[in-house]
Amino acid sequence: MGKKDKNKKKGKGAEKTALKTDKKLAAKQKKLLQKIGEADISEMVAKLEADEALRKSVTETIVPPPSPRSNFSLCAHPDKEELILFGGEFYNGQTLAVYNDLVVYNISKNEWKQVQTRAGPAPRSAHQMVSVANDGGQLWLFGGELASPSQLQFYHYKDLWVYRLNSKTWDKIATTTGPSARSGHRMVAIKKKLFVFGGFFDSSLSYKYFNDVWMFDLETYQWQEINITGTIRPIPRSAGCMAATNDGKILIWGGYSKTNVKKEVDRGVTHGDMFCLAPEKSDPKTWKWTSVKPGGFKPVPRSGVNVAVAPNGKAYIFGGVLDVDEDEENLSGNFSNEMHSIDLASFAWRQIELSGKKDKKKSKKGEKDVEMESVEEKSEVATVSSDGVFTMVVGGSVDKSATVSKIDVNTCNTPSPRMKPGLVVCKGTLYLYGGVFEDGDKQYTLSDFYSIDLHKLDEWKTIIGHDKNAHEWMDSSSEGSSDEDSDDDDDEEDDDSDDSDEMDTD
Repeated sequence: MGKKDKNKKKGKGAEKTALKTDKKLAAKQKKLLQKIGEADISEMVAKLEADEALRKSVTETIVPPPSPRSNFSLCAHPDKEELILFGGEFYNGQTLAVYNDLVVYNISKNEWKQVQTRAGPAPRSAHQMVSVANDGGQLWLFGGELASPSQLQFYHYKDLWVYRLNSKTWDKIATTTGPSARSGHRMVAIKKKLFVFGGFFDSSLSYKYFNDVWMFDLETYQWQEINITGTIRPIPRSAGCMAATNDGKILIWGGYSKTNVKKEVDRGVTHGDMFCLAPEKSDPKTWKWTSVKPGGFKPVPRSGVNVAVAPNGKAYIFGGVLDVDEDEENLSGNFSNEMHSIDLASFAWRQIELSGKKDKKKSKKGEKDVEMESVEEKSEVATVSSDGVFTMVVGGSVDKSATVSKIDVNTCNTPSPRMKPGLVVCKGTLYLYGGVFEDGDKQYTLSDFYSIDLHKLDEWKTIIGHDKNAHEWMDSSSEGSSDEDSDDDDDEEDDDSDDSDEMDTD
């Protein structure tokens, strides 16, 4: 009994110390924000939303292509040959810009048009937006984040919006429940429902990654957290891939998360695992995760990669980043410009190699050509397992020696390596726009635009070429750093002395 009480006292002491540390960090940040003259980010968001509410008319203007950006959303119009881009961010080392512009690309006219609407969402990045065919076409947008100009503050949204394509109007959906504020999550539409998975929340003082699943009913306009049964679940993560299968299942692959390994030391993990979420046959309101071992030419783990699902039952990914050489102080990213597809029925990967011509092999009868796929011929099979009870063979092989490539620009017209681009399929064509690439401490945001015919898969068509002079990386100013360091040192000394008074030594 005494031992139990002792442990309880320990827990309270640790909680008290952590709470005091958080308060001190908050006070330190407030002091720094006052020094640089930056308002509280909640006040910034309130003003941005108030400015949005002042706009009363709808205007459409033909404009040049969008500025360089990453972490935006790119959707296809459900009925027309149009692509719709919203939001995103740009950073050049000194200036951070976060957008809330809505830009429509007319494919046949090769024309961009900006639509200014009444009272839409505030600027954000790392949100999610999907298109559905309801009511003449709708765009549904959830969450995202706004970073302050200093990038010392982050505001995570939990609002849900619908953009009605016919009337060109935004409506904010008022709900009493729903997912917590987050960014880096993923969202898909299945029939008349939206599904949200994962993401993260960062308050500058602490962070949290999610693996919860929420469903929004497009008929009742109500959120409901999915009831998950079983013990298998993906590790909480953000910036992965999420795709809906033709039979109503949800596939998750890749992503990124951080965990605390010791005091003030975090370790990032890039995931390469795959999971499938499906409703239980006995109770459709209850869902269950299964762990999937896919077949085919499996990509290496990566994050910051988007996925586009085509009518042929395949999902396509491009690019992404794998963090390597990470220790307590150093981190570098290995960026990719590989293109992969996964069959959503068999869960088999294929790495797509483009050479301008298809490798073909004559059939025995000589009646037609058969396309060669870049999959090793091995007897190894892919499986889907759940709780050690359910196992299904789907075939294929896995190449464990695959690596993320770093290929020069213009190799077979292949877009350069990048993460966080826009990727979408419209009428059998895959479109790729923008993204970001890091070179050491420098970060280059892209505005190039490509397409590829998914029926031919021969080569990328350049719609807007890569401009090496699109923007220059600006080194951040070090002015005032010595003063700030001095302040930090003083605060740290105070923290040590104060915390020692509250230390529970039992």
